[in-house]
Amino acid sequence: MSAAAGRPADAEPCDVAELRTLFLFERLDDDQLAWLCTHGHVERREPGPLYTEGEPAAWFYVLLDGAVALDRRVGADDVEISRTSQRGVYGGAWAAYLGDRAPQTYTQTMRVLAPSRFYALPAADFSRLMTEWFPMAVHLLEGLFMGQRDTQLAVNQRERLLALGALSAGLTHELNNPAAAAGRATSALRERVAGMRHKLGLIASGPYDATTLATLVDLQEQAVESLAKSRAPGAPPPPTALERADAEDALAAWLDAHGVAASWDLAPTFVTAGLDADWLDAVAATVAPSVLEGAVRWLAYALETEQLMNDVEDASSRISALVGAAKQYSQIGRAPDRDLDVHELLDATLTMLDRRLTGLTVVRRYDRTLPPVHAYGAELNQVWTNLVENAAQAMDGTGTLTVTTRRVDDWLEVEVADIGPGIPPDVVGRVFEPFFTTKPVGSGTGLGLDIAWRIVVGKHHGDLTVRSVPGDTRFLVRLPYSTEVRAS
Repeated sequence: MSAAAGRPADAEPCDVAELRTLFLFERLDDDQLAWLCTHGHVERREPGPLYTEGEPAAWFYVLLDGAVALDRRVGADDVEISRTSQRGVYGGAWAAYLGDRAPQTYTQTMRVLAPSRFYALPAADFSRLMTEWFPMAVHLLEGLFMGQRDTQLAVNQRERLLALGALSAGLTHELNNPAAAAGRATSALRERVAGMRHKLGLIASGPYDATTLATLVDLQEQAVESLAKSRAPGAPPPPTALERADAEDALAAWLDAHGVAASWDLAPTFVTAGLDADWLDAVAATVAPSVLEGAVRWLAYALETEQLMNDVEDASSRISALVGAAKQYSQIGRAPDRDLDVHELLDATLTMLDRRLTGLTVVRRYDRTLPPVHAYGAELNQVWTNLVENAAQAMDGTGTLTVTTRRVDDWLEVEVADIGPGIPPDVVGRVFEPFFTTKPVGSGTGLGLDIAWRIVVGKHHGDLTVRSVPGDTRFLVRLPYSTEVRAS
């Protein structure tokens, strides 16, 4: 029988003397107790649900004898949060006095564990009781309830603005670096192009015959091809700083030996292109000694020009990647919820937070075979942001951040792990509480993990847990693949 159906047919009259024994009513006078018995009743319930979370809150219940448990829906599961046999415990329509200023539904599920008796009062009568008998207390409770709600809304907004400001600052910094590099390269390229026009004039009036020019053009193509190969996928790793210094010294010695001035300025260009003294020997063998220095400088000039164009290309690609990551992160212009590749969201978040991860080693242990999951992309990016930022702050610029994805049964799991000092055991159970923080005063609002929890659990019907020991802290996000789970 539903509690909202009205007074049950087998309802029993209540006893004023029995109500007087309950701590909840001990300060009421005889008239008030009589009023309660007139408007309420006693009912017996066998084990099973007394009321269910989400249903309209129609009754205020007080346990007279028996045992009950309270459950709260978390994802697809009902999690028991308490059980008791204490007489006088209450539940149900306790917020009826707030009227339409608060949702009038049961916020939990109460289960009867053993044959029990309850005093039941209709929600409307409970609201009348509160407002007429305890008007000052109601005003205080209303202020407390509304104040907490408004405070949380304001701090949530503040948290989002802080995160947006931090991300904007990071993105601006990241965009500025390649933009400045592109500007410098373009300016240098302009000087090179002007210099090449001048050199073309010298070549036209100089000692180069057609055969020599053809040889120079062929050598120039070889040099540019060598530079391109050094950047191609699968190319050998670049030399270490020591190896590069040795290579530059060897080339500088070759240039000095062949009478080429400013060898220290030319050698790095050839080393970057992967060219060595043997290749320069081949150059010397194909041109006359009188034009060797001019030929070497022409080749170096061509390589420098090519490297500057590569710099512009790299900077432009970096800017394009950052803009793409920002678009992926914000999910602007896309449906709020849709099938998403979680790896694209994670990569976009890591790119946006790149500046904050300076000094850290980021390890991506992705299972790229995972199918897309239906989710709210922008909200999930906020979850990744909060978890990654917390991990980065815990490691304070040194350590390894590991992001792992995998599928377990019908769940997609994302694990964010760090090797920081860990969360103290006495507070690890409170990290998802609103306004709780272990950071110094002024360093955090204490809402980051609370927001993440509400996004994962409340909006996606998933789960968010933490496991922490010194040197190994892991936050685990679980998102359901099953439509049935999400619908629940």
